[in-house]
Amino acid sequence: MTNDPSLALSAQDSLVAVMVAVSASDGDMGTTELIKIQTAVNILPIFAGFDMDRIKTVSQMVFDLFELEDGLDALFGLIKEALPDRLNETAYALACDVAAADGTLEEAELRLLEEIRYELEIDRLHAAAIERGARARHLT
Repeated sequence: MTNDPSLALSAQDSLVAVMVAVSASDGDMGTTELIKIQTAVNILPIFAGFDMDRIKTVSQMVFDLFELEDGLDALFGLIKEALPDRLNETAYALACDVAAADGTLEEAELRLLEEIRYELEIDRLHAAAIERGARARHLT
């Protein structure tokens, strides 16, 4: 899989992969979550110059990995390899925003957010602040 150059992740791809993974984790990628991903890619400076066609490629890679027994571990391996440490909190913030976008947090989303915190070594206090910000942004 990693021999295919289209699957070699950039830092931007890694951020998209984290958002897609959170959205897909509960088995339902809702319209609100998809819009949240597309909006983030369209407006955030970290995605300047990002090829929007990569969203589909990265999404398919995430779906394919989710079908494998150790797919989540493989996904985190790819993400951690491509994502600079300085963007770990950005990845977690984007994941929280996608999870909160539809107004409900399913158990699968919560478990994946916990795994993201662990894998990306997000300090618990920083994670709490990021989560609080996502909650505040998505209140109705």
